[in-house]
Amino acid sequence: KSGLYKYETLMRLKTKEGKILSPYFFLEHAKKAKLYHEMTRRMIEKACNYFQNKNTIFSINLTIQDITNEQTIQFLMDKLIETKTNNKAILEIVESEGIDNFEEVSLFIKRLQNIGCKIAIDDFGTGYSNFEYIIKLNADILKIDGSLIKNIHIDKNMYIAVSTIVNFAKQLGLEVVAEFVDSKEVLEVVKSLDIEYSQGFFLHKPEHLK
Repeated sequence: KSGLYKYETLMRLKTKEGKILSPYFFLEHAKKAKLYHEMTRRMIEKACNYFQNKNTIFSINLTIQDITNEQTIQFLMDKLIETKTNNKAILEIVESEGIDNFEEVSLFIKRLQNIGCKIAIDDFGTGYSNFEYIIKLNADILKIDGSLIKNIHIDKNMYIAVSTIVNFAKQLGLEVVAEFVDSKEVLEVVKSLDIEYSQGFFLHKPEHLK
């Protein structure tokens, strides 16, 4: 809406044969092999190094496992400060995994906000989504899940649901992002709801970060 672009960094695995795999194919295996936290730190390092000399806002996805791992969070904070990317970074909490310990997550949010980062709640509208969750966490940005957005131009009930979420978010002073914007028709409806940001294949497909 404002003409400002933000970039979401996404993890991919490149095989010896040159095939690119999404986390769907390797993340659970990485967790079982106890490689997950090291992969998260590698992701943080690559993202911060890439954007440190660019006047661009970027985001990194974090799971509850990341947030509750002190070594990972300390690494994240140190890397953000070292690369001076703390005021450019948005940390997206993967909402669908659910949160049992609000106190621990809230502390994480305060720590990162105190050094200049913004916090986004990802995939709102699925899984464990509820409005109390948003009120308690005191985040900066709400990302509405693509399952609610993709048919918003033809499904009245979806439109009503998204409109309700947007109004709620604005009352709390949150910026809103619509995910899965894959057509001009969807984008126009998103704009009509006064949603600040859109994300999806209609605007840009993921590409290798060189």
